Parts: sequence; structure tokens; C-alpha cells
Amino acid sequence: MNTDGSATDNKPGVLFLCVENAGRSQMALGFFAHYAGDQAIGWSGGSAPAAAINPLAVEVMAELGIDISGEFPKPWTDEVVRSADVVITMGCGDSCPFYPGKRYDDWKVTDPKGGGIEHVRGIRDEIEQRVLTLLGELGVTPEHSITRA
Repeated sequence: MNTDGSATDNKPGVLFLCVENAGRSQMALGFFAHYAGDQAIGWSGGSAPAAAINPLAVEVMAELGIDISGEFPKPWTDEVVRSADVVITMGCGDSCPFYPGKRYDDWKVTDPKGGGIEHVRGIRDEIEQRVLTLLGELGVTPEHSITRA
């Protein structure tokens, strides 16, 4: 769906939410966009957006050939939440929006804020596996692969 709620060829829409929209949700959206291509629509947002994306999140995603450096932390909007078929929350608790009729999944993923590069790589890899599982549940076949060194 578009953010105004209008249909877009029945493509599933997924919203990834975390507190600052600077790490977890940005990595999840990066993987989602990479793997889903034009088969699905993704958004991300935060309940209290940070000033910038976590530079380590950008770095570990770039290691896999996914560029999230052009993204920026943003708040979620009611329109996007209403448009999403699935809302994935990661640590925003009661500040995350809830609308009846939506599928909600709470991914218990550690916040990368303040962690070193190895810590953030582990979070990245966990998020990647969760995104691949989600895509399978949505009937979306990954369009691209990732070559690891």
C-alpha cells in the first residue's frame, strides 16, 4: 500500500520500528529492500528518532554491499502504520503504535547503540535471518543474494 492507504498491486507492506530509527530498523529495512526488490514495500521509523544513523550500522551493512548511508532517522506516522500489513517492533515497547487488524511481531533484538563492530555485526546477522524468515512468511522470494567474504 501507499502511505495514503491506496493499494499498490497487492504488494505486502512492512514497517520496521525501533526507538531511534538509527540502527536495528534501518538495517532491517536495508535487508528487506535488498531481498524483496519491488515485490514488497518497506518503511522504517522510530518513537524518538536520533540525529543520525549509527555509523557502525552503516559500516556493517556496507560490508555486505547494502548502502544505508542515504537514510536518516525519522518518526513513524499514522499513515504509514495504517498502510503497513506487518509492523515489526524492536524495543520501542509501549511507545510503538498499535492499530487493530495489523500483524505485529516484536523482534527481541539487542540495540547496537554503544556496541563495538563485532557486536553490531552479530545484530546485523540476526536481523538478516529474521528478514529472510519474514519474507518467506509473506511469500516473497529473495531477488538478490549476498556474497560474504
